[in-house]
Amino acid sequence: MSLTERLLSFTLLGAEWVLWLLLLLSILSVAVMVERFLFLRARLPDNDTLGKLPRMLAKGEIEGAKTTLGAGDSPEVRVALAGIAELDRGRTACSDAMASQKARERLGMERFLGFLGTLGNNAPFIGLFGTVLGIIRAFSDLSRNQTGGAEVVMAGISEALVSTAVGLLVAIPAVVAFNTFQGKIRRAVGRIDAMAHLILSTRADDAPAKD
Repeated sequence: MSLTERLLSFTLLGAEWVLWLLLLLSILSVAVMVERFLFLRARLPDNDTLGKLPRMLAKGEIEGAKTTLGAGDSPEVRVALAGIAELDRGRTACSDAMASQKARERLGMERFLGFLGTLGNNAPFIGLFGTVLGIIRAFSDLSRNQTGGAEVVMAGISEALVSTAVGLLVAIPAVVAFNTFQGKIRRAVGRIDAMAHLILSTRADDAPAKD
């Protein structure tokens, strides 16, 4: 059997397996959306808490500041706690600790987003691939049943176009979710930077705090 015949036998499988693949990808996409929504739904300290924080740190009330921030239910709080823990060692140590924690938090927030972005970009092409396979099969069916005429081809093409529609149906929510989560991450990073500057502003120099 020649290479062309082997490839033709593969294409004659039709688009049904592509639809199953898209269904699986859509289930994975929904699972990622739910997981990311729950992960990024963090509780932030209120404005009163943020207003007390600089005064407490300026007075050297480190433990009180940690208690005020809480147990760390958000990336912003965890970065702040990392910086406060090193505040007595000077601005450089504090800044480095917060930068390191910020990098870890960002990696955590961006987890699985690559899957959503890739799926949003490529699901339409997967659907189009299924459509092409369906059209090839429709013409193959016509060659074997020429008495059916155009009705055979049109029925096969209409079924094949379902793959393109399903591909778009999978891609659009993935793109919307990807952009939404990216916006949440950008806002979280902005709040992290604001919190870091707030903490560093309580130290006027780079010398370790005196007992």
